[in-house]
Amino acid sequence: MAADRPTRSRIYQNHHLDNTRWDAIAYRGDDVVVATPYKCGTTWTQSIVLHLIFQDLQPRPIFAVSPWIEFRATDLNEIRTRLRGQAHRRCVKSHVPIDGIPFDGAVRYIVVGRDPRDVFMSLWNHYSHYNAAAYAEFNDTPGRVGDPCPPCPDDVRTFWSWWIKRGWFDEDTEGYPFWSNFRHIQSWWDFRHLPNILFVHYNDLLARPKTEISRIADFLDIGCSDSVRDTIADAVSFRSMKAAADEIAVAAADIFDGGTATFINKGTNGRWRSILTPGDLRDYQETAARELSSDCRQWLEGAAT
Repeated sequence: MAADRPTRSRIYQNHHLDNTRWDAIAYRGDDVVVATPYKCGTTWTQSIVLHLIFQDLQPRPIFAVSPWIEFRATDLNEIRTRLRGQAHRRCVKSHVPIDGIPFDGAVRYIVVGRDPRDVFMSLWNHYSHYNAAAYAEFNDTPGRVGDPCPPCPDDVRTFWSWWIKRGWFDEDTEGYPFWSNFRHIQSWWDFRHLPNILFVHYNDLLARPKTEISRIADFLDIGCSDSVRDTIADAVSFRSMKAAADEIAVAAADIFDGGTATFINKGTNGRWRSILTPGDLRDYQETAARELSSDCRQWLEGAAT
């Protein structure tokens, strides 16, 4: 990648991903891309952006209104048709590093970060509750490149060893059996100086939701009064989103044991402290030191603690 501007230079294709699907999507100049690593508050941030765009509190089916472009199990023609038909400002989702997405200087990109140890715990909840329908969707949808998504191990620390020490793609060293988390956030961090990239921390969304909603509104050039901001903050609280999970996360109902209540789970941090051993944490230190710059790591581990 050039030092001053990202370029799309890698292909990400596995049981979940196919970033070549972006070839079918034409940006509009005012598009918003919520470009997060997995389990960092993506649905939360999409909901904030949609409430700001529509200036209302109506829960919307996130996966339909704000689709995940690289997710290969969804019908790409349907996504393209739906996005073409949206007369309002559009918001879409990406889960690939910056070298896997087309970059446009007019489009706004919101990147949400989270302590990788908290990402892992949220991912464990996600992965350990996949049901048979989920594996069929990921593995049996035609066009899969590479091996199928393996079943989740029974033991959380076995999964930790997979995730922290092994990559799915040849160039990656962590994230198995999905894709990188550390390298993903670092790839965006390297371009944080660009004016159309906004970094938001999961902990700040928890601690100061009104402030962060105002930051997002300002970044998107959307007018937002204090009263509207306050009502949005209430609408995207964990309590409200949990209550509206069946409306927000319709597509998750069939692929998780426990349905949408599993997809929108706890919204908390620090659960890793009672799970990971000193040896596990040494593995974390080694991976973080290798994959993250010191300032990126400090931000991930320290924002609004």
